[in-house]
Amino acid sequence: MNFSYKKIKFPTVAVVALSFILASCLKNDIPYPYIQANFLTLNAETQDKGSVIDSISRKVTLSFPETTDIYNIKISDYTITPGAELVGDPFADGIDLSTPKTVILSLYQEYDWLITANQPISRYMTLSGQVGTSVVDVPARRVVAYVSENTDIKSVKVETIKLGAEGSVMTPDLNGKSVDFTREVAVEVTNHGRTEQWMLFVADTESSVTTVRADAWSSVAWVYGEAEDGKDNGVEYRLKGDEVWTRVPSEWLTANGGSFCARNIHLTPLTTYEARAFSDTEKGATLEFTTGSIVQIPNSTLDEWWLNGKIWNPWLEGGEQYWDTGNKGATTLGTSNSVPTDDTSTGEGWAAMLETRFVGIGSIGKLAAGNLFVGYYVRTDGTNGVLSFGRPFTQRPTKLRGYLKYTDAPISHATEGFNSLIGQPDTCIVWCSLIDSPEPFEIRTNPKNRQLFDPEAPIVVAYGKVEYGETIHDYIPFELELNYKSTQREPRYILLTASASKYGDYFTGGAGSVLYLDDLELIYDY
Repeated sequence: MNFSYKKIKFPTVAVVALSFILASCLKNDIPYPYIQANFLTLNAETQDKGSVIDSISRKVTLSFPETTDIYNIKISDYTITPGAELVGDPFADGIDLSTPKTVILSLYQEYDWLITANQPISRYMTLSGQVGTSVVDVPARRVVAYVSENTDIKSVKVETIKLGAEGSVMTPDLNGKSVDFTREVAVEVTNHGRTEQWMLFVADTESSVTTVRADAWSSVAWVYGEAEDGKDNGVEYRLKGDEVWTRVPSEWLTANGGSFCARNIHLTPLTTYEARAFSDTEKGATLEFTTGSIVQIPNSTLDEWWLNGKIWNPWLEGGEQYWDTGNKGATTLGTSNSVPTDDTSTGEGWAAMLETRFVGIGSIGKLAAGNLFVGYYVRTDGTNGVLSFGRPFTQRPTKLRGYLKYTDAPISHATEGFNSLIGQPDTCIVWCSLIDSPEPFEIRTNPKNRQLFDPEAPIVVAYGKVEYGETIHDYIPFELELNYKSTQREPRYILLTASASKYGDYFTGGAGSVLYLDDLELIYDY
């Protein structure tokens, strides 16, 4: 069959006019897709910890040792969302991270990302006859210290001083020198070719001992004091209304120069006490504090479960949900892998059995690590999970105890970055944390916008974990101690999770690994 056609010629003016008319009549109602452009990885030379990527706040935090020149950071490699672009070339040369740096990722729209640096630097000044600890004001480049009133302020010996990063040079070098502090003293600190001026102030104080504060927990209280270094310094306490004071044993006391802290243990919850610092025969002011309460997590025995369709839930039907599992994600391609079992530590009731399985058909699917956590499963993102970790909690326990046993399987499945673990023994994990963020922590396992919990994050008040990488045939007791960053910070949420595969968030683990968990208890004393 033959087709014939004729070429129709339009005058140029007519073509332009027609194009204009069509452009005027047609309207593009198709919106651009909304896909946030994210950093998936971002690494720099001399990092001493892994990068923390927050795709909600669009922020990357890099950590460096003291010796790194924070003004000249070399980005070694990065990956971003497929299809996205990094606007400009901000990483071509060294970048200045002494203040946060903004870069732009583009994918249909532009997204500002903040690159920040975390570089803890130890700074201090200690003096002969010093009372308390020097106050180091980094933004103002200022140090203030106090000495006892019988100290000759015209000739105060500087025992130690360090105001810059490791390797910096101070001019003049005051270490071990006697200095006239009747007026402020200026020193210069030079590091990586840059010089800062610091001002040092020293004054005498009439107070020979000060009771600074008392941080009361439930069965423990931390009492802080300041006095002249080298004297018999400590803390004593009593029940409010009692006449007899009890000195805190020296093994419960820690000191840093003229500052010291006493850990008062074995206290009665919901009870009012008094405490004061002492130095030789001198006494500081008396402070009053009241201990907190003892609170346990709902369903900490793990006896309460109910089956909703094919999803096992760790709470009673119609009851309050406090725990959750990844079963909602696992059951999209299989059955629940976090389930109740009558194989318990006591032979009574129920326990949790968390099994790592490959969920899918043939080779199509994913590894699902059996897990249990305080919080709730938010939604399934493709074949990935979005979880809300944490429940409101304001007390400060010291430990978590419980019972577990473990069937260990060799790691059978791994994702990028974990392939070297194939064939090695799997490892189970139980961890607990207290955080003071304004809301629970959101876990996202999708590699495109992955967000996992970082024990070193600023929101963390306390953290502890236990791990086992071998088969444990019978139940054993375990205990993890919560390590607090500060005795003063009050938590807002408690996070507690257990997994048969510690790298389950990365879909890495051994199919057949099984963790049994039973009878958990928060401890509030030492």
